[in-house]
Amino acid sequence: MDFVTVFENNEKWIKEKLSTDADFFKKMAQGQNPEVLYIGCADSRVTAEEIMGAKPGEVFVHRNIANMVISIDLNVMSVINYAVDFLKVKRIVVCGHYGCGGVLASMQAADLGILNPWLRNIRDVYRIHHEELKAISDEKKRSDRLVELNVREQCINVIKTAAFQKANKERGLSVHGWVFDMSNGKLVDLDIDFTAKLKDIQEIYNLQ
Repeated sequence: MDFVTVFENNEKWIKEKLSTDADFFKKMAQGQNPEVLYIGCADSRVTAEEIMGAKPGEVFVHRNIANMVISIDLNVMSVINYAVDFLKVKRIVVCGHYGCGGVLASMQAADLGILNPWLRNIRDVYRIHHEELKAISDEKKRSDRLVELNVREQCINVIKTAAFQKANKERGLSVHGWVFDMSNGKLVDLDIDFTAKLKDIQEIYNLQ
């Protein structure tokens, strides 16, 4: 896609929006009030709003390699704090996807340069769940399971934060783990009981 096509598409998009609502852009310029913070992978095939069928202003989005929530990453921590404390989102979603390049790279015994410290966080997930993953002989099934476990661990990293714990206590902020299956276009809810997870880890991570 060249830049000429991009700007032509933009003009078409403007006309389409104005044809259905003459005040569309006036309303959008007034501010945002999203109910969901979506933390997803930067993979170009996994566009948050499109797979959710969301409209502009409905989802606050953060994306990085392999949908990671790392405590020393000021980017994702700032996004979480802004979404929770200022936008007052009602739900936080961490969404991974099967066939994730970051997850697959973390399973390789290879020096990947500057990616090493980032992928180490996924390798830590592998280490935590090593026995379960080692028992899966099929490589694709093993990587798919690591994708799911990584989503779960990143959700747990969300509930470790003071911003989440405070909002959960005050207004019932919830966290959800999803996986996008590119082979059929479906979103899979991992249906993890993060209320129970929060209770399990509060002895160590309780900040409220």
